[in-house]
Formats: sequence, structure tokens, C-alpha cells
Amino acid sequence: MNEKAKRFITSESVTEGHPDKICDQVSDAILDALYAQDPYSRVAVETMTTTGLVVVAGEVTTHGYADVQSIVRSVLKDIGYTDPQFGIDCEDAGVLVSIHGQSADIAQGVNESTGKEQGAGDQGMMYGFATNETAELMPMPIVMAHRLTQRLAEVRKNNLVQDLGPDGKSQVTIEYLDGKPVRIDAIVIAQQHKENTTEEELKKEILEKVIKPVCGKMMDENTKVHINATGKFVIGGPEGDTGVTGRKIIVDTYGGVGRHGGGAFSGKDPSKVDRSGAYMGRYVAKNIVAAGLADKCEVQLSYAIGVAKPTSVNVDCSGTNKIPEERISELVQKHFNMTPKGIIQTLNLRRPIYRKTAAYGHFGRNDPDFTWERIDKAEALRKDAGLK
Repeated sequence: MNEKAKRFITSESVTEGHPDKICDQVSDAILDALYAQDPYSRVAVETMTTTGLVVVAGEVTTHGYADVQSIVRSVLKDIGYTDPQFGIDCEDAGVLVSIHGQSADIAQGVNESTGKEQGAGDQGMMYGFATNETAELMPMPIVMAHRLTQRLAEVRKNNLVQDLGPDGKSQVTIEYLDGKPVRIDAIVIAQQHKENTTEEELKKEILEKVIKPVCGKMMDENTKVHINATGKFVIGGPEGDTGVTGRKIIVDTYGGVGRHGGGAFSGKDPSKVDRSGAYMGRYVAKNIVAAGLADKCEVQLSYAIGVAKPTSVNVDCSGTNKIPEERISELVQKHFNMTPKGIIQTLNLRRPIYRKTAAYGHFGRNDPDFTWERIDKAEALRKDAGLK
């Protein structure tokens, strides 16, 4: 096969105990707590964590109440931060809270009123993406990277590998030939552990109980594997690296395949199109690919604050489309309501479903609450396109 057709694409993932992911989960847990009481809450919450400390700040308008102290401690406990030797623990962590009401200037542009449809909560552009190279209609590198970090958390929580800490990362490089994934070229794992763990035994355990079960079928004798390449990973979590909400936006989406509008998701209610627009972009792109209209699809949406209709909708199939892109764009406009209100109603987003989105990716997940993963529009798109 022509060497020019060979490419290598890399994506990374992080475990739920990574400091940035702690913050995403706290922010979304607060959103869920408020949405459980008032599904019209307006929430924009940011979290920061460092050694022994969690700081929560933001803007909220709601009829509900969130016990932020309890929420933070519950999230830390669920992740596994129950031991002070990991630099933060659920019982003794300091929790600082500074939350105030949202801007009335923004609210008047977003609120629905007589003769005025709900407007977008901010300006900006969002991207959705899908490809038929995996069953999830996601890029292979990010799928494999997420599977590895999920497995790292599983073996830790079930004590299948002893003395692991909550913090961890993965990275996977996939070799493509003629645009198709054919093998894993490299795997990188960084996994926090306790001081008394020997690196040799840890590497053997992770290789046998994490990497091979997840990646074995796509590995060969030339696959490079790096496990804790510095030789030691004891100081991790918030003690090793300050965490902030919204710093893992590529991990959250498509692993660097396709473009990103720059907006983070966690801690934002769906009136913020940074989140809901990206979910709708994925929904549109996935249905286009599932319908067989293209092998790959990227959808860009853009909005103006206070304005309901998107300022632009662009469909890019990278030359893989089976019918003209102009026709696909027409079908998108016909079958999908991309106003903020239309997105929220279509995807049923006024529910407390967000904390579980905050680790291991917002897309490609087989969960009925992830409504943006449905392909219920595919048959109608296929029929209207005249495809069998």
C-alpha cells in the first residue's frame, strides 16, 4: 500500500481522579442538584482545586438550593479521594464558595417572553463530529483512550490492581492506512500509585489487566508501550497539579480530530450554547453518518447572544459525502431545530444528567440519557436523500 496513505493520529484521556476532571464533576454535580429542584435554573459554575482545597465560584439564578460543601465532599468520595496521602480527601478538604446571581443584562436577552423566543446565552461557534470508523461513530484514538482510563478506574476501585491512586492518564496513537484505522502504534499510561508500590510490578499489572484486555486485538509486536515513563507517579491529583473546570475540552469531545469552538461544557446549563450547541452538532453529524449520507461529517453552528436562530450552519463531509453537501445542508435545516429552545426540547436537556458526562467524554457513550447520541433521524434523512 502506498506509504503516502499512512497517517498516525493520537488522542488522550484522563481518569475521573485527574484534578481538572474533579473540577468538571463538581461543577456538573452542582448543576444536577439545582436542576433536580428547578429545571429552569441558570447555572454557570467554575471549580478550582489544589492541595487540600476546593474553590467553587460562579453565577446562578434558581429557585433551588445546592449544599455545595456536601456536593464537593460527595464527589471526592465517589472518585476515591478518601486517603490524605493523595493530597486531598473528602472529609478534611477545605471548601470555599463564592456564588452570586447571574447578570440581568444577559437574562433579558436569553429569557423567553411574549413575542420573543429564547435567545442564545452567549455568542460563539460549536462543532459536532461523527465518523463511521467505529461502532460509536467516533474517532478510534479517543475511543481507545477513554476505554483505557475507564479500565484504570475499574481495576483501582475493584482492587484488581493494588495501591493505585485516583489520578491517571492515557494516550493512544492509531495508524491509519487509506483513512482506515489498522493498528495501535503507541500506548502511553500514567497511573498514580502509593509509595510502597514497585514500578516493575505496577507496569506488569497494568499491561496485563488494563492494556491487553482493552487494546490487545489492535496491538502487534511493533506497538510501543510506555507506562509511568518518568519512573514514579506518587504525587498526583490536586497535590501534583492544580485543577480547573473546562481545561480538558479536547478529551471531552473528539480527541483533537475535527475542530473545536473553544467553549467548555461542565457547570453550564443548556441555555448556554457552548454546551447545548455542541450536543446538537454531534446529534446532527451522527445522524448524517448513520444515514449513510457521508462517511465523516463535521457540523459547525454559530450563535449571537440573545438571538434564537443560529447565525450560521455549516456541514463539511471532507469529500466523503454520497450526495451534494448543499443537499445535506438543506436536509439538516428541514429535520433539525437548532434554536436554543429547539435544542433543549429535542434533546430533553432540562434534566439532572450532567455529572456523568463530566468524565470519559461527552460523546460516543451508550447511555439513554445521552440523547444527542440517538440516530432517530437517520431513516428520515436517508429517505429524503433518496438513498436505499
